[in-house]
Amino acid sequence: MARTDFQSPPGTRDITEPEASRARHLVALFAEEARRAGFERVITPMFEDVGVFVRLGEASDVVTKELYAFEDKGGRTIALRPEFTASVCRAFVQHRPLTPWKTWYEGPAFRYDKPQKGRYRQFDQLGVEVIGSNDPDIDTEVIALADRFLRRVGLTGYTLIINSLGDFADRPSYLSALTGFFESRAADLSEQAKATLAINPLRVLDSKRPGDAAVAAEAPTIIEYLSDDAAAAFERVKNGLDALGVPYEVDPRLVRGLDYYTRTTFEFASDSLDAAQNALGGGGRYDGLVEALGGPAEPGVGFSMGVDRTLLAADAEGVLPPPATAVDVWVVATTPGTEGLALVEELRRAGIAADRAYDGRSMKAQMKAANRSQSALAVILGEDELSAGTVSVRAMRPDAVALPSDTQQFEVDRPQLIETVRSLLS
Repeated sequence: MARTDFQSPPGTRDITEPEASRARHLVALFAEEARRAGFERVITPMFEDVGVFVRLGEASDVVTKELYAFEDKGGRTIALRPEFTASVCRAFVQHRPLTPWKTWYEGPAFRYDKPQKGRYRQFDQLGVEVIGSNDPDIDTEVIALADRFLRRVGLTGYTLIINSLGDFADRPSYLSALTGFFESRAADLSEQAKATLAINPLRVLDSKRPGDAAVAAEAPTIIEYLSDDAAAAFERVKNGLDALGVPYEVDPRLVRGLDYYTRTTFEFASDSLDAAQNALGGGGRYDGLVEALGGPAEPGVGFSMGVDRTLLAADAEGVLPPPATAVDVWVVATTPGTEGLALVEELRRAGIAADRAYDGRSMKAQMKAANRSQSALAVILGEDELSAGTVSVRAMRPDAVALPSDTQQFEVDRPQLIETVRSLLS
């Protein structure tokens, strides 16, 4: 017998109403904030040549453990995108838009990760990238955009953490000191941290394992090894945030999860989520990534936000309720012809959200459906109305419409329906 017990794959889920509309509303808020800041949308493929994402860093869990990679029917090794920055940089290299290229994105990403609350194997991200400017003020503007978005959502219980990872030229002396420190404390590190240490000691700073984190807290910091230029750029970012009134904390051990970051790095951490999974999003500079993908030596900076985490934080703070999804008008038609069908279509073509019952239901059953729909109005068309060339309009939610009198139901001439409904809904 054929299998019939199919469910969504582990680490994924079906998003239904009202959460589906709530997520769309969140993206719409972000899109408006991005537009106001001069960003244009880019839509990149959900899969790329695996080499695009290998540039994220060989010590990154995203590359070593979590990448969905496979061979397609043409023999190419393809990977589902685990994040957007590498794809946006590949698009820049391919199309060479004018710089600075300011672009925003949203959509699904994929990581073979351990499923848990707020963390799925298919998840939605939104974010921005700016390619083609070294100006630290761009870093500040990008951070301020993320902060404005979170506040527009209604969130207040979060902390902005910033750091500088310096230039690539600053790394050798720091990595040498860091490696020496971790090797001296190897007995206190996890086996995973020891393996990471051999590839990239910076990534040990990012370990969330309690033992590793305790050792990392005592490690040397990159701030002590910054070049004069990198230190001046970081000061400019901090001064810019101060000038804009964006509060922040400096954490010299913040490295983020990917290897391409240089100079500014930042993260927004929710105060209302579990400490192990409290990052709403973050980002930073990646001045070598475009070049690593075969393009010119153009600098870049950006951030991404997790839609699921942001909505969880909104739940915890009691903000961003689901938007209303009810239609404006419910058509109740008991005539045997196509009058009900035509009436609904007329309303929709006029820009009015409308729906109706089907299957030839009785007047009583259709009115029950109208009540369940939570629509503001019901438009009723029976044999009597059809003969008289009228329709009956009934306020289903009197508080939501501008009634001309105390009467909640009245008749209007059929040609006047659209004008009347628009007036009531205004």
